[in-house]
Amino acid sequence: MYRLNESFPYVLNRVGVRMGELFVRRIEPYGVTLPMYRVLAALREAGGQRLGDLAAMTTVELSTLSRLVGEMKRKGLVSRRRCEGNGRTVAISLTTKGRTLCEELMPIARHLEEVAVRDFTPDDVARIKAVLTAVYSNLNAIEPEIEVLRDQGRPALRGTATERRDGTSRPRKRTVGSAS
Repeated sequence: MYRLNESFPYVLNRVGVRMGELFVRRIEPYGVTLPMYRVLAALREAGGQRLGDLAAMTTVELSTLSRLVGEMKRKGLVSRRRCEGNGRTVAISLTTKGRTLCEELMPIARHLEEVAVRDFTPDDVARIKAVLTAVYSNLNAIEPEIEVLRDQGRPALRGTATERRDGTSRPRKRTVGSAS
C-alpha cells in the first residue's frame, strides 16, 4: 500500500523544505532570500554566468531569476554586462559587496549541512550526495514520456485524472487534506 509519509519524494521534500526554512530564518537579518543566496553561491563557485546557465544551476525559473537579478543589482550584489561577441547575451557577476556577503553566509550554510549529516560518516555523506545526483539525472527519463502524453492530449502523469467510460478523462476531485 502506498503511504505518503514513506514515499521517497515526500521524505526528500520534507528534508529540503526543513533545511530551506531553517536557512531562511538564519539569513533573514542579512536582507537576502534563499534564491538570492543560491545566486550568490553559484556566482562565487562558477564566476560570471549567463542568465540561462544561472537558472539551471540555481533551479530558479528564468523569468523569476531575471527579476531577482534586477533586485540584486539594485542592492549592489551583482553586476550585468554584455558578453563579447554576442551583444544579446548578458553575463551576471558578483560585485565586491556580493562576494563579501556570500562569504558571510557560506559558514551558515556549511553549519546547517554539518548539523544535518552529523550522524553520518564522510563516506555516507558522499554516497548520499552521489545517490541524489543519480536520482536527479534519472528523472530526465520522464521528459519524453510527458511530451508523448501531452502530444496525445492525455494527462502527463498517471493518476492525475480519472478515466471516463468513453476513454476521455476528467480531473480528479480533490478532498481536503489530499496530497498533490
